[in-house]
Order: sequence, then C-alpha cells, then structure tokens
Amino acid sequence: MSLPDPEAFERAGLLAWPGIEEKWDGSWLRRATNGYTQRANSTQCFDPDDFEDADVRVISAASWMVMRKIKPVFRMTPLAAPELGATLDEAGWQQIDHSNLFAMELGDFEADANAEYLCPLDPKFLATTKRLQDYDEAKIAGLKGLLGMLKVPAAGVVIHRDGQAVASSIMAVANGIVITGNVVTDPARRRQGLAAAMMRSGLTWAKSQGAKVAALNVQADNQAAKALYTGLGYTHQYDYHYRIPGAPK
Repeated sequence: MSLPDPEAFERAGLLAWPGIEEKWDGSWLRRATNGYTQRANSTQCFDPDDFEDADVRVISAASWMVMRKIKPVFRMTPLAAPELGATLDEAGWQQIDHSNLFAMELGDFEADANAEYLCPLDPKFLATTKRLQDYDEAKIAGLKGLLGMLKVPAAGVVIHRDGQAVASSIMAVANGIVITGNVVTDPARRRQGLAAAMMRSGLTWAKSQGAKVAALNVQADNQAAKALYTGLGYTHQYDYHYRIPGAPK
C-alpha cells in the first residue's frame, strides 16, 4: 500500500494531539493548549496556495497566541505556502526544532509480556508520565488539558520491569493512523530494549483498534530515536520545523 500524503498525516495529528482552543483562518489553523508542546500551541497552514494577506494574518495569528499567554509559533510543514515562509523571513522569525515525520504500514508486532494499557487520563498513567518525564505540576496540568480533548481511541502504554514502570508513551488512532507521542524510558534503564518493547506493544494495541498506518514525529538530530524507529520499520516521509519571532533589534 502507498502511505498517506502529508495532509493526511497532519490532519490525523490534529485529532491525536488536539488543541484546547482552535481557530481557522482560511486554511491556517491556530491552536492553544496552555503552552503544552509547540505542536499544540502553534499556527500552521494546510494549503500551499493560501497566502493572501500573509503579512496581516501572521500578525493576527501572533496576537491571538499572545492573548492566550502562549508564545507565537508557526509550524512549517510541506503544506505551508512558500509565501508564508518568505513573510516570516522578512519579519525576522527564526527557524527552530527541525524535525521529521516517520511512518510505515502497520504490520504485526508482539506485545511485551509486561505491557500495560491505561486510559491516558488514568492517575496511574499520569503519575508514571510525571516521574519518567520529570514533569512539574504545571506540565502535568498542561498534558491533562490536552488529553481531555481527545475524541479518538487512545492509550497510555507502559512497560514494567521488576514491578516498576520503566518506559511509556501515548498512542492515539485517528483516521486509521496511529500517532505516537511522549516516548520516554527511565534514564537508569536505557539500552535495554525497553523503548522498542514499548513501541511494539503500543503498535499491537493500535492494530487492534483498526490502525493501518503508524506515524510519529522526531527531532531531526535525535539519531538514537531515529535508529529505534527505523529498526521497527518506519521510514522518513517529510521534514518540518517551527518559526518563532526573532530577538528585538
């Protein structure tokens, strides 16, 4: 089978990693989620041909985000109009966090014997995330706000060793695509195959939920993570990055 195009992946991502507040301006989408992750607190364009009045709309989107006490951010994918990039260049917006989307046709995997699947809002899963991610209360509150907006099948996937949670992630299935996020392994337990065990377990769950394709986002310079995902069968699909206002001159 051929894999979906960037728009299909990006629209699935909107459902799998939702914003608390969203506002469309033509094909530009603004999202605000109490500052939890850039992806859920950014503006992005879904049509390369939608660039009319880009300068005015950039200012409007930035103001909208500032009013919600989040930093102005644009997510720049292959769907972004080139004129939007040129407008941001002219205004001095910086490029940060160059990343990749990886995906694959979802095959058969074997779940780890010590895998656990929890509702992402289950206090047990949130406590595991807080510990493994080293989140403070504000960060956990932001995550809870995002998870509370989920309207698609989702699971908090946890791997246990010696009675302790040692790896976890959040997986959500939208439009037949399972999107994986918040992948983390206990720093004291790295290089033990735990992340791979967690991924295989989560992908097994996703297939049972009807997923046909798997996708995830990864930082372009995270070679260890990219090696993990490539080993599972994921391949690079496209690049994206974020834009933020430059420092005042």
